[in-house]
Amino acid sequence: MVTLAAMPKYESYKDSGVDWLGDIPEKWNILPGMTVFSENKRDNKGMKEDQVLSLSYGNIIVKPPEKLVGLVPESFETYQLVEPGDIIIRCTDLQNDKTSLRTGLAKDKGIITSAYINLKVKNNHNSKYWHYYLHSLDATKVIYKFGSGLRQNLSFLDFKRLPIFDIEPKEQAAIANFLDRKTLQIDQAIAIKEKQIALLKERKQILIQNVVTQGLDPNVPMRDSGVEWIGQIPEHWGITIAKHILRKLERPRKQNGNTVICSNHGCSKLLGDVSQGLVSITQHDYQGVNEGDLLVHGMDAWHGAIAISKHTGDCTSVVHVCDSKHNKSYIAYFLKMLAIMNVYKVISDGVRQNTSDFRSWKKFGDIQLLLPLKEEQNAIVDFLDEQIRKSNKAVALAQKQIVKLKEYKSSLINSAVTGKIKVA
Repeated sequence: MVTLAAMPKYESYKDSGVDWLGDIPEKWNILPGMTVFSENKRDNKGMKEDQVLSLSYGNIIVKPPEKLVGLVPESFETYQLVEPGDIIIRCTDLQNDKTSLRTGLAKDKGIITSAYINLKVKNNHNSKYWHYYLHSLDATKVIYKFGSGLRQNLSFLDFKRLPIFDIEPKEQAAIANFLDRKTLQIDQAIAIKEKQIALLKERKQILIQNVVTQGLDPNVPMRDSGVEWIGQIPEHWGITIAKHILRKLERPRKQNGNTVICSNHGCSKLLGDVSQGLVSITQHDYQGVNEGDLLVHGMDAWHGAIAISKHTGDCTSVVHVCDSKHNKSYIAYFLKMLAIMNVYKVISDGVRQNTSDFRSWKKFGDIQLLLPLKEEQNAIVDFLDEQIRKSNKAVALAQKQIVKLKEYKSSLINSAVTGKIKVA
């Protein structure tokens, strides 16, 4: 990946007079956006088109008919027509949403909500180049300098006044084609990293499932567990139920200002008064938690909200706070394995759709668990801790590389469309 500093530059530069643009090539001039953009206001009365488009993550996509549910109009005659090459802008609520991508280039013919601004690129200008330009202002958050009203909404007036460049359509096309090639390569590299992350996470789940049900010795004699979703287990392992090896703790709220949250990512701590942490839960619905307690979320265990607490504080009473004479980390791994295998849905009658309700300690206490010898529990935990540490490190590295690739992509687009680098 060539650094931006190593890419060709224009022979000379000048001050653009626009603070967020900085220096631009000497031969480029600044013009108002009205020289390039006009506003498309083509209604769909009479249902001229029925293919619904949507702005999603900076892309204009065709919305499948089965997705047209929820907040949809009585008639799509209120929507506006879109042609390939139109640039769509989501113009509302800049004040409260500074993370979404707000611009997209239409590749398909269709209709989209009239709440969006539809820009047409005129006078033989290159719509892809101007899409990249507006996308750059969007990604770098320059677009949030514009807008008006209490919620800082954009209007076509903002784009009529927007500083743009007086450069030949041929040069616009060259920049757009360059960015098409380079961004595709970057996107492909990101996709490879994302696939690596998915494979690492899948391998981690398979590893947990295999080790907590079969142990570490591949040559140990096996027997049928008698439990359909477990299958074969080491011959000397026992089978018990949760209430025989776990003790539910009933500690009073500590009132120390720390809220411990049990999620499928583990146990995290939110600072601040607990009455501010989860406004739907009263202070009386909290209980004390010590570092090292096993926490099992009664409503969300089915997707892995099980962990050993790393903090002392308070948590909602929906969570079972447990102790055991056995290795609690092994029990946590086993309970997480049940989530991986979707066992909670099998053994629960379920109160909410696609979830399992184990808020009842009696119900949770009847869950079957495998019980290796204490020495094996310790060995399994040590092995899984080390393997998962390595896996998490590899995932974190890949995620960091994805962040760097996305930053490079954003910088590359910005540098190309504003003339900081020269495209051959």
